Amino acid sequence: MRASRLLSVLLLLQSHGRLTAAQLAERLAVSPRTIYRDVESLHAAGIPLYGEAGHAGGYQLVDGWRTRLTGLTAEEADRLFLAGLPGPADELGYGDVVAALQLKLHAALPAPLRDRATRLQQRFHLDTPGWYADGDASPELARTAEAVWRQHRVEVRYRGWNGEVTRVLEPYGLVLKGGRWYVVADQPGRGAPATYRVNQILALTPLAQEFDRPADFDLPSWWRAHVVQFRARLHRDEAHVRLSPAGRERLREVGSDPVVTAMDSSAGSPDARGWVTAVLPIESLTHAHGELLRLGADVEVLAPVALRERLAATAAGLAALYSPD
Repeated sequence: MRASRLLSVLLLLQSHGRLTAAQLAERLAVSPRTIYRDVESLHAAGIPLYGEAGHAGGYQLVDGWRTRLTGLTAEEADRLFLAGLPGPADELGYGDVVAALQLKLHAALPAPLRDRATRLQQRFHLDTPGWYADGDASPELARTAEAVWRQHRVEVRYRGWNGEVTRVLEPYGLVLKGGRWYVVADQPGRGAPATYRVNQILALTPLAQEFDRPADFDLPSWWRAHVVQFRARLHRDEAHVRLSPAGRERLREVGSDPVVTAMDSSAGSPDARGWVTAVLPIESLTHAHGELLRLGADVEVLAPVALRERLAATAAGLAALYSPD
């Protein structure tokens, strides 16, 4: 552990030129006193490292000296694909490994490319969760990732649509979509992978049995096909509605792409008040009820009757609730 930290000190100084003990301590999550001891050890090993006191002081390497100890460990090479995703890497439990990997990659670059990489990090940032949620809190994510990597079966207690179930799974891969983690897994002998939302895993027990991941299973291809099938199943019905101009604009803000596309393609000519009739795809009466309520009095459902009645009942309840009497 200490040898790895000493190398990190060298690589940080090689990449940044000059850093204070406090800056090194913050980056390596240790105390300044630990940095002082590390610098003494590097001096004793013959590393041409010197320090300067004062406001603009700090430690730096003699000009022109570079370490070539930038080779990747096996674990760092395994996590190379996560180098540009520090947030998800940290959620998976690989934050320290990826941080060391980024440092080594940065130190190994020639100076012009290192400057470009630094500018890139300062100008582009990937934030996967949406505005109104911080993503999933998934206590079992790290252990799920470990099972995926080692191809070990796991027993999970899972909260599904129909309540809690206990299953043995063979996890093939993890997918991060919209700030939410999903594990693609099969059940032994079933031969039909399915998706499980990781934050719905209530308990996970690693099992000793390994499994053979199908050689022809390609996670990105499988996921793309799954998303297409999911969207095809999503909108199985339709609603005929009237929309005001404000309602159409609001639907563009809150509606999904298929709903907005359907509105634009099916909308008739505006009446004298600017209202149009359109046909919208819906997932279910319950889902459509909640979504159309977001448009307030700028939408009128014409059909199906059951949806119209639900919205009318809600409107009546709201009117009664807010009545001044």
